[in-house]
Amino acid sequence: MRLTTRGRYAVTAMLDLTLHAQDKPISLADISERQSISLSYLEQLFSRLRQSGLVSSVRGPGGGYHLGRPSEGIYVAQIIDAVNESIDATNCQGKGDCQGGEICLTHTLWSDLSNEIHRFLNDISLADLVAKRNVQHIARRQVEQLLVIDDNLQAGAC
Repeated sequence: MRLTTRGRYAVTAMLDLTLHAQDKPISLADISERQSISLSYLEQLFSRLRQSGLVSSVRGPGGGYHLGRPSEGIYVAQIIDAVNESIDATNCQGKGDCQGGEICLTHTLWSDLSNEIHRFLNDISLADLVAKRNVQHIARRQVEQLLVIDDNLQAGAC
């Protein structure tokens, strides 16, 4: 079973948005900088997240993204589903053609595991993740690191 970069980055970006959005939209450039995710990749992800209603966009200067609904109502599985990511532990991508076009002995086992993982992720909201102390600590560290880099750049420019 494998969760690809697309699903991981989508969850990371949504968590970043949740952590940093107060009353102003958050730009993808800011998320990109904090999370080291390509801006063009974030644009692709956020297009899908917007289509799913998980985020809303604000155009123009000072524009960016807001959560489409409260963080208590956005679940990790929804984010992964929105970017067309599948959590599938089967070898056949759930098609049941694992062994020469037929279902294999362990297909049901791996299919059940995939369903359990999806259920697990569907029980974790962005608010649940934000409430974790280690998430808060990491978010503060990321912001502090960027401030140090900015200070160093400004000192070098003088």
